[in-house]
Amino acid sequence: MAEKQTAGRDTLGAFAPEFARLNDDVLFGEVWARDDKLSLRDRSLVTVVALMSMGLTDASFQFHLMSAKKNGITKTEISEILTHAAFYVGWPKAWAAFKMAKEVWAQETEAEDAMAVHANSMVFPIGEANSGFAQYFSGKSFLAPLSVSQVGIYNVTFEPGCRNNWHIHRADQGGGQILLCVAGRGYYQEWGQPAVLLQPGDTVNIPAGVKHWHGAAPDSWFSHIAVEVPGENCSNEWLEEVTDEVVDLFNAGGESK
Repeated sequence: MAEKQTAGRDTLGAFAPEFARLNDDVLFGEVWARDDKLSLRDRSLVTVVALMSMGLTDASFQFHLMSAKKNGITKTEISEILTHAAFYVGWPKAWAAFKMAKEVWAQETEAEDAMAVHANSMVFPIGEANSGFAQYFSGKSFLAPLSVSQVGIYNVTFEPGCRNNWHIHRADQGGGQILLCVAGRGYYQEWGQPAVLLQPGDTVNIPAGVKHWHGAAPDSWFSHIAVEVPGENCSNEWLEEVTDEVVDLFNAGGESK
């Protein structure tokens, strides 16, 4: 549902109260609120193209670009939307729209560039979004299966600040996991022990039954190879999230439990 709009009253409430009311209560309060008829994402798409067709690249266009981003339109999608519309509304208008859209989606562009640099720093692929385990990660992670027979071997990549929940590898005999760090900087922590900085070349042996977590440093992408140690009746027990207090403590050089 659209947020309550007050821009009309804030800007023109005293000078043009009726216009302000129509803007806040009707346009945004009623039309934009009809998300059962058309989603906010689709309304943003229509609005951006309509404003672009008029050659408007003012504060209102910037506002609607920001709303489009907030309503789920990605950088790739806005690029395609503006490219498609350019053939109908005019090339100069598209250039002007792209200039502003590039600024609005700048953060995503920087993240994609950083991800590409990280990918090029290692020989193993980043893989696909780790959607199957997303509920156990704070932030985005990616998974590339390197071996799924004999021994499970996976390249796991974390975006900056991403970490998995506390968890335990269970097994009646054997089991556990080995981490081989291949790129970036990350952390590993066992319950009741200080967090350990991980860098390329580091190895972590995690016996079955040990409560732990691992993930990326706040300012760095991080990848490690996860080797599943064979055992009897192996399973993962996923537990609570790692709190921000724990992360803040070890970032400051302290210990956490």
